This record gives sequence, structure tokens and C-alpha cells, in this order.
Amino acid sequence: MDVSVAIIEDDAATRSILAKWINETSNFRCLGQFGDVASALASLPALAPDVALVDINLPDLSGIECVRRLKPQLPQTQFVMVTVYGDGEHIFEALAAGASGYLLKRLTRETLLAALVEVHGGSPMSSSIARKVVQFFRSARSASSTELESLSPRELDVLRLLAEGYVNKEIADRLSLSAPTVATYIRRIYEKLHVHSRAAAIGRFSTLARGKGAGSD
Repeated sequence: MDVSVAIIEDDAATRSILAKWINETSNFRCLGQFGDVASALASLPALAPDVALVDINLPDLSGIECVRRLKPQLPQTQFVMVTVYGDGEHIFEALAAGASGYLLKRLTRETLLAALVEVHGGSPMSSSIARKVVQFFRSARSASSTELESLSPRELDVLRLLAEGYVNKEIADRLSLSAPTVATYIRRIYEKLHVHSRAAAIGRFSTLARGKGAGSD
């Protein structure tokens, strides 16, 4: 059975290379190529590919936002980021948005094809990305649960929405707050959780919530 793939990438040369690798390999086929998020949002739900390869730096919206919007419509599609960004914030925001894998663009043809197979039962990641994920959760595991208890109910609301992939403006709209107020809450959350980025806050929350059962009431 063929593995169907869609590519969301604004660089035409990169799209062409990825599509060529896929189409020239038996049991793989490229269903569609998109240069921006708007065209992907309009067409991808009807195509329902097995896997979508998504760049992060796209001309209209970020690839992370693209995944967050498409994943609820395509729960069976596995989204794999293919990007130049290897920092923790992008990694964890992508995973929180619904991505199942994270590859850096210096990948080889063999790495890509292996990831397209692996993603149906695992989470393919470039080795450097996997190390960062492991290191992050090892660090987060040592955090004290009192950090979570130090957050106010409104700060917890903001943090939960951050963990679900919402951006500041969307959080403000959902909680009927101003954008500066949301920014203030986020700064306080960082201070109380002893982190310095959105990704770190999300990871710390996920670890502490599993230990405390936060968000289950």
C-alpha cells in the first residue's frame, strides 16, 4: 500500500527535491505540493494524506500554526516538520501543536523515507533534536511540584492554552483579556516556573501536570 505525502514548503527547489525523492520510490507518492499555509488549509483536508511534511518559516503563517489548524481536521494524518530551526522553542511548540516528527533540512533521502515509514508508529526526529527533547525532559523531571501550585487560576488558564498551541492574541480573545495582560501573565509564569521560553514553560507544565493531575478537574 502506498504512503501518500503532501509537502508544505515555500522554497520551490526544496519542494521539488522532496517530491522527487518520494515519487521515485516504490510505495510512496506525493499527492500535492503547497507554497503557503492558505493553499494547504484550502486543499489538504480533501486530499487527506498519510503524512504531511511541513516547513516552519512560511510566507503567510508559520508551519506550526498550519499544523495546529489542520490536525483536528486530519486526525489520521501524521505531520512532520522539516525545517532549519533546531531550537527548543520551535521543537516543543511544533510537538504541542500536533506534529509527530521533527527533521532538520540537512536530511538525506534515506532519512526522509525512513521517517515516512517510522511516523506511523513512532516520532522520527533528527538525532540532535531527539537529544534536546531527552535532555529537556530529564531536566524538567527534577522540577518541584510546588512551582505549579504557585500559579494563580488565571495563570494556569493561560499556561494550558499555551500548551494547546494558542498564540498570545488567541489566548487574549478566549479569556477576554488584553494582549498586554496576557504578556504579563506569561512573564509571571516564566518567573514562577524558572524558565525563559514558551517551549520550556509548556514542557515544565506537561511534566508537573502528569505528576499532580493538573487540568483534570
